[in-house]
Amino acid sequence: MRIEILDKQFVPYLNEETIHASISKIASQLNSDYAGKNPLFIAILNGSFMFASDLFKEITIPAEISFIKLASYKGTKSTGSVVTAIGLEAELYDRDVIIVEDIIDTGKTFHEFLPQIRHQQPKSLKICSLLHKKDATVYPIDIDYLGFVIPNLFVVGYGLDYNGFGRNLKEIYQLSE
Repeated sequence: MRIEILDKQFVPYLNEETIHASISKIASQLNSDYAGKNPLFIAILNGSFMFASDLFKEITIPAEISFIKLASYKGTKSTGSVVTAIGLEAELYDRDVIIVEDIIDTGKTFHEFLPQIRHQQPKSLKICSLLHKKDATVYPIDIDYLGFVIPNLFVVGYGLDYNGFGRNLKEIYQLSE
């Protein structure tokens, strides 16, 4: 089913069941890897809010979640700069930290953000992303927990947006050429 968001057409890419099956698998691995620990999940807004919420619902170990807002997109293209809109207030020293992101493409956001996190000396630091555009990566990032590797497509839905619209879709759609 083709949908229209603003001036663009999109077609289905990942359905709701496939997304949730992947989240369950990631959550199961996190529950196992962090058994007996109290990790802090840091979700990056705005895009990761749906993924972080659904993932956190399946976390059965003691854990906390906090949010930070980082942005590097305008329209369908990366701006090339990272803007921090809401800062992180949680204490990271000697904590097991898991950063939750919706999508990693060029890696620039993490390239600029990770040194700020490492400076606070967490006990461990892992990255969890629903999507990775491996072919778009300019700054390589080790992703410890990953839902899907996707081609270099522009996608919306399930928290991902096109100029602020489309985040509320339950599935992920790709831009139709």
